[in-house]
Amino acid sequence: MRTTWVLGKVIVPITLIVSLLKHTPVIEWIVQLFAPLMGIVGLPGEASIALALGFILNLYAAIGAMFSLALAPPEVLILCVMLSFCHNLFVETAVAKRLGLNSLVIVIVRLGMAFAGGIALHLVLGNQVGGVAGQYSHLAYLWEMPFGALLGEVASTIWRAIWQLALIVIPLMMLIQVLKERKVLDRLAQKMTPVMRMLGMSEKAAIPLLAGIWFGLAYGAGVILEATRENPIEKRELYLLMVFLVLCHAVVEDTLIFLPLGVNGWYLLAIRLIAALVLTVILARIWRAKRPRPVVAQNRLSS
Repeated sequence: MRTTWVLGKVIVPITLIVSLLKHTPVIEWIVQLFAPLMGIVGLPGEASIALALGFILNLYAAIGAMFSLALAPPEVLILCVMLSFCHNLFVETAVAKRLGLNSLVIVIVRLGMAFAGGIALHLVLGNQVGGVAGQYSHLAYLWEMPFGALLGEVASTIWRAIWQLALIVIPLMMLIQVLKERKVLDRLAQKMTPVMRMLGMSEKAAIPLLAGIWFGLAYGAGVILEATRENPIEKRELYLLMVFLVLCHAVVEDTLIFLPLGVNGWYLLAIRLIAALVLTVILARIWRAKRPRPVVAQNRLSS
């Protein structure tokens, strides 16, 4: 309940603001400004609102905006994939900085993968996207609407967002607490050796990897930082670890919170996992670990 309250304080004002803005010329200005960029990934210009909120703030802020936007199901999937790859940049990049990594590199990877994923999905889905641009041109402006109708629309949108959030977050937080208490991560880490080798990392990175996968970069930051402090990991492995996690982290939470938007969670999870595996394996093959030079013993000649 506490987590729902904290997250609700993010979603409610965002949903309120976007619900009001869509009845003003501001939405039309945003649509016209970002329509060319959004068109590359098959999204209408107004989708830039959700992207900006997700990039700068977090997924909950972006979802609060998406509840107020009328998007077709394929467009919702594209937007969710882009937001899954790149969100909460300030907080989650700070985690990478604490690990001693270059923040700019992490940001470039996340933004690049977000738009690459959006473009790829747009090409795959083809004509199924891009059909709802200009959604808000027919809506009445604030000064044209009865106050009661406006209040009812906003209240309905906010209530639906909070109710659907609570239905997912409350059982999710209970599950996370059980996993922590039962030390599930510790047992899984012991069986991760083959996977870690494939990803170009040692067993020491297994617990930080699992912590990020299950709890996310923000929720799992404490586990990640503490684990790397107790068992230092070389810089190459840290970069591979962060590349994987920025593309695929908090797989339970980040997948479930998109379900109220009508997204197929299995598709979303598969896209994130495959992208993380492929990119990390490729980077591990390109950036190979330095092997220690063999020490050649020199025989001393006796006179």
